[in-house]
Amino acid sequence: MSSPLPSSTAPAPSGAPPTRPGARELLAFAYRVAADAELVTSLPLDPQGRTWIRLEGPGGSEAWLIGWPPGAGTGWHDHGGSYGAFATAAGRLTEQSLAARLPTEGWKLLELADGIDRERQLEGGNGRAFGPHHVHQVFNASAEHAVSVHAYYPPLPMMRRYHRSGQVLRLEQIEWAQEWA
Repeated sequence: MSSPLPSSTAPAPSGAPPTRPGARELLAFAYRVAADAELVTSLPLDPQGRTWIRLEGPGGSEAWLIGWPPGAGTGWHDHGGSYGAFATAAGRLTEQSLAARLPTEGWKLLELADGIDRERQLEGGNGRAFGPHHVHQVFNASAEHAVSVHAYYPPLPMMRRYHRSGQVLRLEQIEWAQEWA
């Protein structure tokens, strides 16, 4: 069972600090950007690896426009406690995720229960939002380039990378935001 998604509160009065964007707002942003054909086609595509452009997301969120050549993928990872959303702008992406809330600290190896695997095909114009404990991998299994928009709040402090072998998930690496700069 997935955890509920945070949602933002009412707009802040004039002069007050902005409210944080909720997962629904991040998904709406991802859909708007994915529909911007001029921006999507401005992304340089590389046949060998992913390409990206950093975007200004709503309410201080972090956002990315990402190009995925055939065969490109993220590997299993989480978002360091941030929640987010992504939408496919062109092509088709596959998302495999775990329908279980995993502990974020104090473990290096977990045996996963049966029945927690989920898989979605996200073609152009489709997307999804997720909570802060979401563990997944995204990849392009098609023969054509795909492009997607991703948004996270708070901006990603880190990502945990995992290796999966059958029902065993092993924490492999922690990447910190300053390493991506």
